[in-house]
Amino acid sequence: MEFSVFCKMTGHPQFMGKLPTMWKVESKIQVSDELTTSRGPGTCFEFAISLVEQLFGEPVAVEVAKLLLMGCTKEDPRKEEFNGVEWTVGHTPHVLIPVANGSEAAEIVTIADILRRAKVDVVIASVERSVKILASQGTKIVADKLIGKAAESIYDLIILPGGFVGTERLHKSRVLKKLLKEQGSSDRIYGAICSSSEILHRQGLLKGKRAMDSARVVIDGKVIISRGLSTTTEMALAIVSKLFGHTRAWSVAESLVFEYPRELKD
Repeated sequence: MEFSVFCKMTGHPQFMGKLPTMWKVESKIQVSDELTTSRGPGTCFEFAISLVEQLFGEPVAVEVAKLLLMGCTKEDPRKEEFNGVEWTVGHTPHVLIPVANGSEAAEIVTIADILRRAKVDVVIASVERSVKILASQGTKIVADKLIGKAAESIYDLIILPGGFVGTERLHKSRVLKKLLKEQGSSDRIYGAICSSSEILHRQGLLKGKRAMDSARVVIDGKVIISRGLSTTTEMALAIVSKLFGHTRAWSVAESLVFEYPRELKD
């Protein structure tokens, strides 16, 4: 493939050194004629919206961005924490992500990917009869195991992905209900994204908790809630920060090329 001298592009910081100086620009997204480039996993939402705009026009791109909760939360705090407690577990954290047909694919993959980058032991468990689920937007995902098998272990943290259809199917799982009840009674960590917070509410696990405030991610004691798709990365990094410290979270964010404060603000 040949590019003209006017074809600018961006890319991951580790890749930029391989580009001729006259081509490279350090921006999240670069559209140059028929070429669109982005910097990495942390800019994938902007990259996708740019493609939508080029294919279908700005009105459609704006509508999709709203569905992803992009843009409308820019002025809100990144994270708020109440009743702060330590999440230190003293071993490699063991995390469960229950999934069902209709669960939000992007949330499942984002949470699992970022936590695994931080060296967390993540188990994705299906509440369906098969480990193969049909997540949102027709995305096929293969879970690590079925929820019954996953329930044989104890988890430091259980995170529920959103998706209205998936949320209802997760709520119907007796095994998951039992796991969540034990998680709460044992004072272990649990959380939810978007609509799945309703599952926690129905089980009384949000009683007395600041389930959602003005922030994109809210932590109250050992409960963590995020608004939705575009805040999932921030939620995952907040979990990494609570489990391992801010430095580990910043390091993971840097590898993703995701904007994240290098130092904590007072």
